[in-house]
Amino acid sequence: MPVDYSKWDALELSDDSDIEVHPNVDKRSFIRAKQNQIHAERQQRKLQIETLKYERIINDTLIKRISSLLASLKAHASEVSSRNPGEVAFQAVMESAAGLDPKDDQPPPRPAGVHNAEQPLPTYTKMMATLLDDVNKTLEEKKVEQDKRYEATMAEVEEHLKKVTNLQGELLKKLDELEKIEKSKITSESIYTGFDSTHINKSKPSTSGDKKDASKVELLNPNYSATDSLPAPSKATDDDDDDAEIEASPAAKQFASIKAGDYRESLAFLTKHPEILTEKETDGLLVLAFDAQLQNRDDYARNCVHQALLLQYCRALGRDGVALFFKRITTQGHQAQEVFFKDVQDTYYKIKTRAREINLQRAKEEAKGGGQEGVEQIQLHAVEPGTVININIPPADSEDPEVQQARAIFESFSPEMKKALETGKLDEVNKVLGQMKVEEAEELVGKFGDAGVLSLEEEIIDATTQEGQEKWKEIEAAKKHVDEPAGDPE
Repeated sequence: MPVDYSKWDALELSDDSDIEVHPNVDKRSFIRAKQNQIHAERQQRKLQIETLKYERIINDTLIKRISSLLASLKAHASEVSSRNPGEVAFQAVMESAAGLDPKDDQPPPRPAGVHNAEQPLPTYTKMMATLLDDVNKTLEEKKVEQDKRYEATMAEVEEHLKKVTNLQGELLKKLDELEKIEKSKITSESIYTGFDSTHINKSKPSTSGDKKDASKVELLNPNYSATDSLPAPSKATDDDDDDAEIEASPAAKQFASIKAGDYRESLAFLTKHPEILTEKETDGLLVLAFDAQLQNRDDYARNCVHQALLLQYCRALGRDGVALFFKRITTQGHQAQEVFFKDVQDTYYKIKTRAREINLQRAKEEAKGGGQEGVEQIQLHAVEPGTVININIPPADSEDPEVQQARAIFESFSPEMKKALETGKLDEVNKVLGQMKVEEAEELVGKFGDAGVLSLEEEIIDATTQEGQEKWKEIEAAKKHVDEPAGDPE
């Protein structure tokens, strides 16, 4: 399935690496002020959305009641010629309110922060009475004759209905604009658990009788429910550290130095240091990865991303998330591995792309006509030890429309790239990518995803060789360590 990178376009980062300020301005103070501005605008936008949602509920009820009153007035309009217009109007008002439930007469309480939340609104009946009083005052001011008063009353009620309806239309338009802005910003509050439902296809020998079972996803946490959320300490950390720069603690930095594939060591470290299982530490490690990538320390940056997402997944899986994550990630063939490794790969490439853009911009500013020391390239490789990237060429004789579309994308590649892909060797593909401009190579890699040319798979370990036996022992030792009780954290 192709990877969609468009979600990163809306990522809202408090990135200070490319901020230039006047020499007389303290950079830390400037960054902190910028962060405060972002948080203040976000909070104000949320309050506006809550206010508009509440007003929408009130207006919807008023529109129903005014419409009911207007319909009742029109239904009795024919009686005005034979009865007192005032009595007919009173009867219409009573009938419009006759079938209403008294429990629904009280508007819902205002949410916290919306207008004067402590002062309740009047009942809908009182609102309607106020409306009728305004209608009568308007008729008195216009000095409407008695025989035309009933028709004038209907006209004024209809005018009030139009005003509330128009107001509701403007409100909905404004609410839609604010919600689009809110949804377009990806922040830490936007993170949700997708780890227990994502499915990534990988090449397997097809079986005739197990197609249905093969597509079934085994959940990392089958007991996790949508009502579970990140632990409360994460929210407290957000609130307490709004004004602080995002930086990983010494313990988190030590955790980032643990090799990505050494899950036994990572589990032992988290058992001793559960305090790093916070959103702040995850963000701190991602910032660490970004700084490392700016210095072209690819391996360390990739390792920081791996450890940062490891913390995030453990938190998101609930109370027993740590044990559950390591048990699944060390189980051979479990689909949780693919989901996690894919997330690490995507996040790292996003950071790498952004860091490259910043470095290129800096180089342009500093070069002033000088040459560059090196040429930036796009190269493909598996982000996680024990996994490999396989090349799959869409068959030319398939009758499946999706496969035919993928084949058409493949045929659009240059002869050199098609030849490299047909060898099935990633090194050959990287050679062709290395000769291309960065922008062209990025576009081509995106087409690889659209055509499903690349797939992530586990590396096959040959246990008959000494190297294979050593790898197998490491995996078995890690799995055994996870199955043992972790004990009380220190």
